Amino acid sequence: MDAILIQILNGLDKGGAYALIALGLTLTFGTLGVVNFAHGALFMLGAFCAVSVQQLLTLSKSVKDESITFFDAYKDQPYLEIWWGDTGTAIIDYAVPISILFAIPIMLLIGVAMERGLIKHFYKRSHAEQILVTFGFAIVVQEIIKAFYGANPIPTPAPDIVSGSAAIGAMLGLSESLVYPWWRLIYLLFAGVVIFAVFAFLKYTTFGMVVRAGMADRETVSLLGINVERRFTIVFGIATVVAGLAGVMYAPILPPDYHMGMDFLVLSFVVVVVGGMGSLGGAVAAGFLLGILQSFASMNEIKSIFPGIDQIIIYLVAVVILLVRPRGLMGREGVMED
Repeated sequence: MDAILIQILNGLDKGGAYALIALGLTLTFGTLGVVNFAHGALFMLGAFCAVSVQQLLTLSKSVKDESITFFDAYKDQPYLEIWWGDTGTAIIDYAVPISILFAIPIMLLIGVAMERGLIKHFYKRSHAEQILVTFGFAIVVQEIIKAFYGANPIPTPAPDIVSGSAAIGAMLGLSESLVYPWWRLIYLLFAGVVIFAVFAFLKYTTFGMVVRAGMADRETVSLLGINVERRFTIVFGIATVVAGLAGVMYAPILPPDYHMGMDFLVLSFVVVVVGGMGSLGGAVAAGFLLGILQSFASMNEIKSIFPGIDQIIIYLVAVVILLVRPRGLMGREGVMED
């Protein structure tokens, strides 16, 4: 029972990342009709926002180490600790949560600039051309990150207060040995909050209603005198922010490196296709579903029977679903079926 619960939590945790990226991909496709293969790069940029804030907060100077009296020894001490003591240490410890405040405006500006400078020129082009240009953009971003930050993963720790594990077994009246990392639980909760906020925004605000109407029939909405393009630019910015925030919060779980965006993009695009192109609910449901399936497939008991199944389970499920239902689980009829 403990092993099953752990695998479910692992699947929900990984599925949360898939769902957040897939949600942004679906928003972009549903509103703009653009297949954005640079979305994984936006996830990576969010993770490197956390890295950048951590590096900024830990800028140091060489000071004399007073604990060594036999000879003059020096150590690097962050400026924040020199200036503010324990308060500075606490600020450094909370680098990842603080980076959220910086990531939101930065990712929004990147999204708007990307849509206005690149994406808008491919609205009426074929999906193949859209994939090629956005994939090329992603590679450029990836190489820029590699040039500035190097090729090795950069550890970005969570705050000390949530760096341990939660005794979820004791909380649920199960085995006391059943524990799970606090930050992974926080990430799962965070993913749920962001997904709920996006759906609430689209359903209960006037802006969101116009966007949903534009997703269904863009030409009719334009004929009503509504500036759909401006709203869709904002939606692209929101999708970028969602991907960026997903990357920021995932940085303590998986140390960021320059190719992490590509790793998540391929899987998240499969999630979008399985859920149904243009279906926000389908993207979220498929993200969590496939995350759980992948988690169970990674169990040693399963891999001993089917070696390597954890690497291909998502693709096998995608093949089966697309053979049975080409538009995906919750996709609209006619979308991507031609």
